[in-house]
Amino acid sequence: MLDAAPSLRALRGPALPVDRLVAGKRVDEVAALLPRLFALCRAAQAAAVGAALGRPVDAGGIGQEVLRDHALKLCVTWPNLLGLGPRPLGAALTDRAALARAIFGPAGRPPATPHDFAAFLASGLGAGPVLAGIAQVFSPGLAVADGLPTLDGTNIWQAAPVENSTAARHVAHPVMRALEASHGRGALWRAAARLYDIGMVLDGGLPPVIDTAPGTAIVPATRGSYAVRIETEGEIVTRFTRVTPTDSLLAPGGILDRALASLPADRAGLGPLLLDILDPCAPVRLEEVRHA
Repeated sequence: MLDAAPSLRALRGPALPVDRLVAGKRVDEVAALLPRLFALCRAAQAAAVGAALGRPVDAGGIGQEVLRDHALKLCVTWPNLLGLGPRPLGAALTDRAALARAIFGPAGRPPATPHDFAAFLASGLGAGPVLAGIAQVFSPGLAVADGLPTLDGTNIWQAAPVENSTAARHVAHPVMRALEASHGRGALWRAAARLYDIGMVLDGGLPPVIDTAPGTAIVPATRGSYAVRIETEGEIVTRFTRVTPTDSLLAPGGILDRALASLPADRAGLGPLLLDILDPCAPVRLEEVRHA
């Protein structure tokens, strides 16, 4: 008897024991250490720790980090995975006006309505062809992670999975609502959210830091939101809790598990592109599983 077609499961690497690494250290040491431990989202990580300690937050640094990461996905990584070849960025990584043109075309703004979004995908301009390619390979209802509550200042700390992603910041946008209705919370919905994140940063409108209690902070980042809770005695950190967008993504029954569950076995070849769109910042490997 032949094996059935393969499906995919995620193999997660071991988590870095950050709490044990920082417990017993002075708060200044912890504030300096955290950004050095992680290559990705350093500005957001530093801001989360700083805000939890009651220190000023460099919102500009977070914004620049978000712009760079989104631009590289839309113009380099995803075009290569789709076989389109990289799109020129030129001065876009340092010049915000150039970035707006590179991503949105001559309009310099993200599409405002579902009609505008459809025209953008067909325009051949900016990131339109990249999103059109994603729409072509991920048909409606494919690799979706529907039904998760959007994160807030309370549920991000709970064990149950939440929608902690770039898209969570834009669920009410008319285009995002239309994409959710037509395609579900799948690859196109998540990829398109990067457009609106770029527009938000260019307008200076990143969400503010959420400070629900002393020693606690939630800050925006490229992939969603970072949450940090720090308990101290004097100048010594006694307990440290950190929740990242990747923690939410990889939670049992969370975004990745739901997306893989709705990816048919005969479309398992889309796994690498899907994983890159979901964008974990920790090692994750997709393994084919054959069912008798």
